[in-house]
Amino acid sequence: MTEQYTPPKVWTWDKENGGTWGSLNRPIAGATHDKELPVGDHPFQLYSQGTPNGVKVTILLEELLAAGHDAEYDAWLIRIGKGDQFSSGFVEINPNSKIPALVDRSGPEPIRVFESGAILMHLAEKFDAFQGPREKRAEMLSWLFWQMGSAPYLGGGFGHFYAYAPYPMEYPINRFAMETKRQLDVLDRHLAENRYMVGDDYTIADMAIWPWYGRTVHGESYNAGEFLDVKSYTNVLRWADEILERPAVQRGRLVNRTDEGMLPERHAASDFETGLVTKAE
Repeated sequence: MTEQYTPPKVWTWDKENGGTWGSLNRPIAGATHDKELPVGDHPFQLYSQGTPNGVKVTILLEELLAAGHDAEYDAWLIRIGKGDQFSSGFVEINPNSKIPALVDRSGPEPIRVFESGAILMHLAEKFDAFQGPREKRAEMLSWLFWQMGSAPYLGGGFGHFYAYAPYPMEYPINRFAMETKRQLDVLDRHLAENRYMVGDDYTIADMAIWPWYGRTVHGESYNAGEFLDVKSYTNVLRWADEILERPAVQRGRLVNRTDEGMLPERHAASDFETGLVTKAE
């Protein structure tokens, strides 16, 4: 049996707390070093990495472009494993030091937008696109915020303890596996009666949920597909497969990633032909 932990009266920061991301975690905010962010020529400047939260935004930007909107963007890679999110330039546009962050330069004054859900809403409202019909707007927002509230249990909860913690721990793995499967069941029941999250309308709710839960049922999250029995969620799989077939999704999921076949930075549509990584870093 693991030795029981007794919390101290006052918690103090143990810098050597271990785990895959242990060296980046700290209980204080603010910049650790001075570095300005690059700025490209397009109306939207995205500073991100192709994690599920980052992919939400690049999918929407590619969908907007595919739909004919003037949503050209520069996507700059923020290497969170190297602490780029703690630069003075990044902290200036996102004091929370999390990707993604966007600067909208389409108007007279730059507008910073941080938090992936806020970025999706800002762009969808700006272009009046992918919000679903007005009478279903509340339903769309409900599922969008469901994702924002639920995914931390999948990523920071299950993913951390299953894949990134210093050693396997039965209680937290069981606790967060149960919650992850409950969430997948929520989606599976809903998608049994709906093509997309909002009936037949493809919206930013789908774009927010797919990078987290589509990736999970495709067996790509934390190498835990078999452990979570993801193939049993047949309605989620149908939905995830259909979204993956969209060309804009196929492009968006490549951006700000450094694996082979991915696109570390995106500044033009032609980058998908000329800028893909030929050998993983």
